[in-house]
Amino acid sequence: MALGGVLLVVLLAMGGLVTAYFLVDIPKANAAAAAQSNVYLYADGSEIAVAGEVNRENVALADVPLTVRRAVLAAEDRNFYDDPPVDLRAMVRAVWNMVRGEGKQSGSTITQQYVKNYYLDQRQTLGRKAKELVIAVKLGREESKDDILRGYLNTSYFGRNAYGVQAAARAYYDKQAKDLTTEEGAYLAALLNAPGAYDVRADPENRDRALARWNYVLDGMVKEGWLNKTRRDGMEFPEPVEIATDELSGERGYLVEAAAGWLQANGVAEKDELLDGGYRVRTTIDPDRQDLLRRAVEEGFLDRLATDEAPDRFARVGATSVDVDSGEVVAMYGGRDYTEQFVNNATRRDYQAASTFKPFVYAAALDRRAETEDGDRIGPRTEYDGDSGREVVGRDGEKTGWAPENEDDADYGTITVAEAMDASVNAVFAQMGEDVGPDRVKETAVALGIPDNTPGLDSAQGSISLGTATPSTVHVANAYATLARHGVHREVTLIAEVTRNGERIDLPRRDPDRAISREAADGTTEVLLDVVRVGTGAAAQAAGRPAAGKTGTAENDKAAWFAGYTPELSTVVAVFGQDPVSGAQKELYGVAGQDRISGGGFPAQIWARYTAEALEGEPERDFTLRSRQPDPELRPRGPDREGAPRREDRDAEESASPEPSEGAEEPDESQEPEEPEETGGPEEPEEPPGPTGPEEPQESAAPGGPGGGEPTGAPEPSGPEEGTAPAPGPPGALPGRGGAQDRGRTARRTARGTGPSSRRSPGAARRPRRAGHARA
Repeated sequence: MALGGVLLVVLLAMGGLVTAYFLVDIPKANAAAAAQSNVYLYADGSEIAVAGEVNRENVALADVPLTVRRAVLAAEDRNFYDDPPVDLRAMVRAVWNMVRGEGKQSGSTITQQYVKNYYLDQRQTLGRKAKELVIAVKLGREESKDDILRGYLNTSYFGRNAYGVQAAARAYYDKQAKDLTTEEGAYLAALLNAPGAYDVRADPENRDRALARWNYVLDGMVKEGWLNKTRRDGMEFPEPVEIATDELSGERGYLVEAAAGWLQANGVAEKDELLDGGYRVRTTIDPDRQDLLRRAVEEGFLDRLATDEAPDRFARVGATSVDVDSGEVVAMYGGRDYTEQFVNNATRRDYQAASTFKPFVYAAALDRRAETEDGDRIGPRTEYDGDSGREVVGRDGEKTGWAPENEDDADYGTITVAEAMDASVNAVFAQMGEDVGPDRVKETAVALGIPDNTPGLDSAQGSISLGTATPSTVHVANAYATLARHGVHREVTLIAEVTRNGERIDLPRRDPDRAISREAADGTTEVLLDVVRVGTGAAAQAAGRPAAGKTGTAENDKAAWFAGYTPELSTVVAVFGQDPVSGAQKELYGVAGQDRISGGGFPAQIWARYTAEALEGEPERDFTLRSRQPDPELRPRGPDREGAPRREDRDAEESASPEPSEGAEEPDESQEPEEPEETGGPEEPEEPPGPTGPEEPQESAAPGGPGGGEPTGAPEPSGPEEGTAPAPGPPGALPGRGGAQDRGRTARRTARGTGPSSRRSPGAARRPRRAGHARA
């Protein structure tokens, strides 16, 4: 009687299943099963990390070795290719056992397990079991066995947070699924039954049962004729690798975060799409140069710090290196460990760029053919008053009320622009920025590569010239790469190639465009070569390459920068001060036992080491420069300026000059003169016409330096101080701009003092430091 009742229940259930077959459709995949991780790669295709909500990367069945597929079949469903998608006897047995309360039962065939993984959930109830049966039968009719096996291999859980055979191959053997051996495939197949019970690294007590299950899989392959017995007898258990602590630990997390940010910022992938996964992203990061940059930062600076004690624990380093020709980021240092500090120091935008902005001021002056308040065209030997606290005069001749101080409140007296760049004199570039116009300085900075939405750029006004805006090291490196590229700008990129689920995605075009004239870019490079040769960036000479660069130290010494470039690489290194607990910006006084951290110290040293090693073995390239810079008549500066013609007198003289004869052909700036063929660098686009207005004749550059030699009667550069030797210039340095290390610092410091330096004596009153500007 009891047996008859059971049979009745089974018959009713079967009738209900037949009805359900016609009523239940194959549903969409559940979100968790469809989600994948994203794979991030170096430029050479080696793996950086796998990231995403779910650790899964789908692969084609052909990318799983045949022996690995057969190992899975031997473990889970040896008759998969011959039997129907549902094992009715196993289903009846499972229902009967569940009715009797003997525990939850799982589906037996691979098709049923795939349905459970991909379309349903892991609950083991009668209702879910019935749906599983119906969908499995339908799926077996609509999809091929190969498609079902592929789906099963991509959705099954293998332990170690690895979903799918590709993630499992990485988690257990640190390789791609296509590279798995038969022995390794058999162990992964053994894990499918109970991952936690067979992971020999997670628990050594699992070893005996894991070996038994592994042997069961291999013996099954022999029994089915899929594996030669002699080969089987010679196999040894393949020890899996240690369990990875975190895919994003170390520097990898910063690279992944930067790459994902680039994809979103450039419209390649939305945030939700990245969360759904399936992306394979090949970056432009060169693994060798990445390692060199990391070592230069850590061995050259961070390893010297007592990281648990203030002030050393405040130090952070960000760095970016960009290939000049391509505009690709080839190395990026965001920090020691992403899992401990999530802020990427290479891409952060909250520290002043300081004097690394001064080259943008000078480039704007050259590109716009700007004049001083006295009507002199601005060039390398144009003279300015370099005294600290000198009030800036507006273009209308009125004082502005802004009087920025120089580093250490030093006075330089009358000083040339080239010398002011060497010594990073704030007073000069604050006035030059006003002479050019803050809006024009901003336009030039943006054209070179500083984003127009950079924090502090719009609100800076006059202080833009001293770098109060806060761009990232990426964008400063990009802007300097434009100078190295002779004024041709290319959008910086971190991404070389993107695919999703095997389909290639188009990336934004990065066509080069002219940012500033070649003469302006090359003229700026000429003075920056001297910053390295005899100025504040002398430590960068250790690179052993022709190099141009600029130091920068933010207000209150909260950041120190060195931005420099060779013809091949544009690299920026910045040291930031930040409290690791509160996140507040901190001064860098006393870090590494130094009174202060300046851009010419550790940042320039890191830059030099990295650049030397990154270019090791490559032929040395010199800068090929062409400049058209004014050679202004230099008139005495200082207290007695009588005899210098007033600006209105100069304007009157110019207006009295004869006009060009009617019909005379004016020079076309869009057609640049021919020059010797160069190697390297992008093809230069046609330069657009320059600013409207009367054309000025092209000035010839006399020997002896940028824009011509020292004018007659100009004071000779002072020699080195007693006991010091001239700083050696790097190979290929341009001649004729003075050879003494102290030329830019002492040669002109005579306006207020009588000695070689006019720094105030200890007893002299100091001006209070004004806010709103960065130091050298």
